[in-house]
Amino acid sequence: MNIGLYQSAASLSALERWQDAVSQNITSSQVNGYKRRTVQVAAEGMGEVLVDPSARADRGEGMPALFPQSRYAIAFQPGENRPTRRDLDVAVSGPGYFTVRKPDGELAYTRAGELSVRPDRTLVTGQGLEILNERGDPIQLLQQGGSPVVTSDGTVRQGDAILGKLGISDAGQPSRLIPLPGGLYQAGAGAGMFPVEKPVVQQGYLEASNVAPLREMVDLVNIARAYEANQKLIQSRDSIMSKTLDALT
Repeated sequence: MNIGLYQSAASLSALERWQDAVSQNITSSQVNGYKRRTVQVAAEGMGEVLVDPSARADRGEGMPALFPQSRYAIAFQPGENRPTRRDLDVAVSGPGYFTVRKPDGELAYTRAGELSVRPDRTLVTGQGLEILNERGDPIQLLQQGGSPVVTSDGTVRQGDAILGKLGISDAGQPSRLIPLPGGLYQAGAGAGMFPVEKPVVQQGYLEASNVAPLREMVDLVNIARAYEANQKLIQSRDSIMSKTLDALT
């Protein structure tokens, strides 16, 4: 078996996954609260290579055969909170996610706080999902209560009336959060969601994505160069094998 051929093929597969992640980052760089996708590449041993013809694998005389293995991950560093001066725009400063309810009744979490008001005066996200208070109930504005005010701890007021406190939760294991379209996350098994005791909320701000488009473009160039190099290695090894076979026949 030509181990180098298989290693180069595995490298091409890892590079394709990296390219997919970078493309998604560039496409979603303008989505509020979006978190950058990354690809972690590690070398994993799969068998042994016998360099010395007299060596024996059962005596541990071979060298480990290492193959690149790639895994998707998410960079959860916060993006920049940018002012919008809009009363229904809110951003979490620090750890935590707004809690929302999906149409199927399941809970989801997001850092995107671009809110609007439904005809029944219920606060919803830009995707039309109900944003929940700390008890898990939707927040409904008063009919003639004026503009809502969101204090730094997430309490929603209209005049002297307190309408509730935004439910803000965090994950004990962020790697167990399952990304969904539109900057949403669902708690996977072992995510360990818990309420943030002292959240910090900014009214009139939105959190931008944590994607640096220029960096992603540089990564695309590096991916293209690495892909081309591995393709040439495969072609070179294939040519050597063909010449060897021709010489033996």
